[in-house]
Amino acid sequence: MKRLLRSKANFEILEGFLSELLGEDILVLDILESESNKERRSDKFNRVDLKVKNRKGEIIIIEVQFERELDYLQRMLYGTSRVITEHQKEGEAYAKLVKVISVNILYFDLGHGTDYIYHGTTSFTGTHDHDKLQLNISQQKQFGKSQINHIYPEYYLIRINNFNRMATTSLDEWIYFLKNEEIKDEFKAKGIQKAKQSFSLMSMPEEEQLAYARYQDDLRYEASLVESNYGLGRMEGKEEGRIEGKLEVANRLVEKGMSAEEAAAVAGIDAELLRH
Repeated sequence: MKRLLRSKANFEILEGFLSELLGEDILVLDILESESNKERRSDKFNRVDLKVKNRKGEIIIIEVQFERELDYLQRMLYGTSRVITEHQKEGEAYAKLVKVISVNILYFDLGHGTDYIYHGTTSFTGTHDHDKLQLNISQQKQFGKSQINHIYPEYYLIRINNFNRMATTSLDEWIYFLKNEEIKDEFKAKGIQKAKQSFSLMSMPEEEQLAYARYQDDLRYEASLVESNYGLGRMEGKEEGRIEGKLEVANRLVEKGMSAEEAAAVAGIDAELLRH
């Protein structure tokens, strides 16, 4: 899963997962290297699996954790604090502090609760009147934020072991995949079918992965020849040739024992084409 999300060639997958989780259209600008990862490789509490920057300038850190850690909540706090200080320039005003979103994919039971996704934010509630403290107009203009919780780090806890139901929402489809390593043909979540294609490829034996890589190289070479020799105006039949080439690759994968659905996902074609 870490390898699938980390691939710079597959931003579409990471963007799809984050868009469904955060409920907004996420555009990933870059996958960043954490300074704490560089400085102290032996410090497991500093390390993050993935750190990305979105178009709003926010930093999203993603951790995939399999082993139980009783103090994982404190580790989350430490991780977001470290990222904030990494991105604070010397002498820069506090108003410029970067917003951090911490996404934690957990394969162990953390805390006590019945849900499988928990969202943590910061708010201030009046002791006597029980009202929520809000930003005034000047603060909203200065910070570029409409609410106080938009300033502070946000935390998402995805407790994979607690997901024990059918996928009924697009976000559920991603959680189902994270738990079962399976993506059904009918899943429609953003980026999920691209994830299916890439995951099927990663699951192939090394020999078949190399064969598919050679096929992709051949496609790129042929496309370059077409553009160089004939120009963009003389490419009749190119799309038909691409489909035939993909069908050929898919049929070879089926002959080697892969299911029609998996082979179609890897080749990037509709499984129905293989059945006819």
